[in-house]
Amino acid sequence: MVKSSRSIVILGSAVVLGGLLALGLVGGGSYIKQAADVWQQSSRNVTVRGLAEREVAADLVLWPFNYSVSANSLSDLEQQLSNNDQAIRRFLESQGFEPGHISTTPPRITDQFSNLYGGQRPDERYRAEATLLLRSPDVEGVMQAMPGTSSLVRQGVLLSPSYEYQTEFLFTGLEAIKPEMIAEATADARNAAQQFAEDSGSQVGQIRQATQGYFSIDDLDSYTPHIKRVRVVTTIDYALKD
Repeated sequence: MVKSSRSIVILGSAVVLGGLLALGLVGGGSYIKQAADVWQQSSRNVTVRGLAEREVAADLVLWPFNYSVSANSLSDLEQQLSNNDQAIRRFLESQGFEPGHISTTPPRITDQFSNLYGGQRPDERYRAEATLLLRSPDVEGVMQAMPGTSSLVRQGVLLSPSYEYQTEFLFTGLEAIKPEMIAEATADARNAAQQFAEDSGSQVGQIRQATQGYFSIDDLDSYTPHIKRVRVVTTIDYALKD
């Protein structure tokens, strides 16, 4: 009789344990399914890039006049530097540029005899270089005045153009167009995401992450440096939904 009671108890415990295990498996399966759904939803996204470009006119020009003189005495060298400076200033002012937009760098003077290591000495001992800079918003005026620099050569001004002293055309109005260009790049990115969503049978959801690229300003080409191309690229990660 005792042995039969023990069998009943063991059997009952096994039934209860089996039931609990079954409930656990059901609950665990439901949890796993929910986790899989969440994972599937979180993995449904698309990363696209949006581009915005504009062509703008330069609004500031830096026009350098690098010139050199030579003499056997420092006093003559200084006089020639002064004559060159005044000639260039007269030329620019005759073209309508404001004197306040003109500046001159200190001259770089070289004693050519001290740097001589054998060979024939140059005819003149001292040589100096200086740069007069026009910084003006009158871009059109500079372009019209450039061909007239030959008159300076006829006056004895020895201009020394080089890569270091090239005329620069700049665009300084970026802050004014930044908001519109960012909006254009964002719209372009969303259009790309929308096309991807349509092809995959989905819809574009919220933005998960967005990165704004830096703005670049380049010459339109080597022949029109006064026209600039402004460009920005944004990278946006969109969620996709059914």
